Amino acid sequence: MYVGRDMTELSMMTKKDWQDSELAYFHHSLQQMVPYLNVEGQSIHREIVEEIEARGGLKRSEADYTHGTRMSYD
Repeated sequence: MYVGRDMTELSMMTKKDWQDSELAYFHHSLQQMVPYLNVEGQSIHREIVEEIEARGGLKRSEADYTHGTRMSYD
């Protein structure tokens, strides 16, 4: 379960001020709905993807003994 700021609060901030977990959560959520997003939703999703790319992507693509391969949004 996501525990963090909601989109209403985050929409008043630049994507640079978002935490990695917020970017990951909303990217995953919007990615699931891409075929149904209107132009504004697609624009928000694109901005999130661009910010993730600017930060060097989402880390943790390999598992080890301390964590799995899925990023936790909490």
